[in-house]
Amino acid sequence: MSGKRFNFFAIFWGAAALLYFFLPLYGTFDFSLRMERGVLSFKAYELVFADPRFWQAFRYSIVMAVITIVISISIFVPTVYWMYLKVPQARPVMDVITILPFIIPGIVLVFGLIRTFSRPPLQLTLRPWSTDILMVAGYIIISMPYMFRAVDVGMRSIDVRTLTEAAQSLGSSWFEVLKDVIIPNLRIAILSGALISFATVMGELILADFLVRPALGPYMVRIGLTKAYEPAALAIISYSLTWFSLGLLQVVSSRSEDRQKAAAQ
Repeated sequence: MSGKRFNFFAIFWGAAALLYFFLPLYGTFDFSLRMERGVLSFKAYELVFADPRFWQAFRYSIVMAVITIVISISIFVPTVYWMYLKVPQARPVMDVITILPFIIPGIVLVFGLIRTFSRPPLQLTLRPWSTDILMVAGYIIISMPYMFRAVDVGMRSIDVRTLTEAAQSLGSSWFEVLKDVIIPNLRIAILSGALISFATVMGELILADFLVRPALGPYMVRIGLTKAYEPAALAIISYSLTWFSLGLLQVVSSRSEDRQKAAAQ
């Protein structure tokens, strides 16, 4: 009886969760198809894709996301590796530091950047390229919890000290150990952090809006001020990017597990 009751509640709450997440999404998708009266069509999507401002914002956000991911990996992989190898007692401190973006509102972050870097000697808000530097710095901070924890979980799954000592006994330098031994064992963890960071940057609004940069988030807000169906189409496109990232992560993870099982056999 208890097993049946458990199964019933599991099915009930699973169905409730699916309705909670997918019913609003279905409503948004259905609304985005009703731009033409009396028929279902992709007219709203056609108008979005025909807008050159959309592609400008989309390209800009992708470039910012790629730069953010590359710099984040360059920062957090060596940092977490050194922490596990030399100062494991610093891990609680790193945990606290890396959750600060969840505690400090984004509006505080962007005003801090503007107040600090809009006056001499570091006037980085006067030119587009220097403002882009601030954007990347802000994106790295916002995505820090995801990238750090992804790398941290991956590092916890391997014996860092043994691998390092074995590689150094064969004459490898610190850089060679990191490049040829540690990073190949963290591929899935790094990819996880990269895809989540990508989705975060693509949907970010506050930094790009207050720094006046042509990112996807501000574009969606501006369209929403004057249009009805196009914002719904943009919301579905944004969700699709997020789900695509998660699906790609799942596929790569599954293939990696299959390879590991095949190698073990």
